[in-house]
Amino acid sequence: MATNDSDFGEAFDTLEISLPRSVRFWLLLLVDTPSIICSFILLFYLFGNRTARQALNNHAIVVIILFGLGTELIDVPLYLTFIVNSGWVTPATPAICLIWWFVAFGLYNGGQVLMAWAAIERHILIFHDRWLGTKRSRFIAHYLPLILVLVYVFVFYVYVLFIFPCENVYVYDLPVCDAYPCYQEDSFLGIWDFLGNNILPGFLVAVVSMALLARVIRQKQRLNQAVQWRKIRRMTIQLLSISILNVIFILPLNLLALAHMCGLPEDYGAQIQQYLYFAGYLFIFLIPFVSLASLPDLCKEIQMKIQCRRQSQGRASTNNARTISTARR
Repeated sequence: MATNDSDFGEAFDTLEISLPRSVRFWLLLLVDTPSIICSFILLFYLFGNRTARQALNNHAIVVIILFGLGTELIDVPLYLTFIVNSGWVTPATPAICLIWWFVAFGLYNGGQVLMAWAAIERHILIFHDRWLGTKRSRFIAHYLPLILVLVYVFVFYVYVLFIFPCENVYVYDLPVCDAYPCYQEDSFLGIWDFLGNNILPGFLVAVVSMALLARVIRQKQRLNQAVQWRKIRRMTIQLLSISILNVIFILPLNLLALAHMCGLPEDYGAQIQQYLYFAGYLFIFLIPFVSLASLPDLCKEIQMKIQCRRQSQGRASTNNARTISTARR
């Protein structure tokens, strides 16, 4: 994960978080591993269960989880390798830095843009479901925006990282190779990436989610069908859970970065911003667990399998004990 703060200069770009590397290593490892497992459980369920696969509100969540897996399987291992090698990017090549930047900027910011669209789409799914009545309207209102977001994210970051004519400086003794691609020096691309791909989506998620909650509360009394209300409540909770994570982990970082852009002294809050930046990993790690909690059917299925496994182990232990007792006689 990386931040887009092209006007922050030396106060941010050449710093490494003061949290000891050993603490960062174990924190990342111990949280990343269960998050990866949870992500794959979710994907197997969402792809394998026909009802869940066809539910339109799950499609954006699937893509967000896939983007998060990019961070968990590429960004985090590179960070752990950096720590293991005494603070040195390994292998120290431009290709590794470019891949790391693509994941840290492209997949992270792309996930933010996807979350903003998911928040807007919840309003369509709940209050304007008639827009999805036909295959054509469903494609226009649901599938096409999702496709456009994905195409935009990949085209933009492939262009700015691999094609845009500028000279990158790779700093191998800082995490994410200093997280400062040269396109951020461009007066248009740098500002667009910072505001359009980072700041704006974060604010949209918070504002649109609060608006959705207000609309749901206001119209709750007008709904007479209990089944429909349960469906609406599930979709609302699913979005609000992710939005709460966004407000806790992402919004403070965006506000501080925006304040620096608007004139706050560069050295003010530099270490705080590094901690907020690192906390962004926790945001990505927690998304699968929050998504799992919003799928009660999957939670019940997991609980039943765990209970059955425990009962089977208990019966096996009892039978073994009886067998040993009989043999001794």
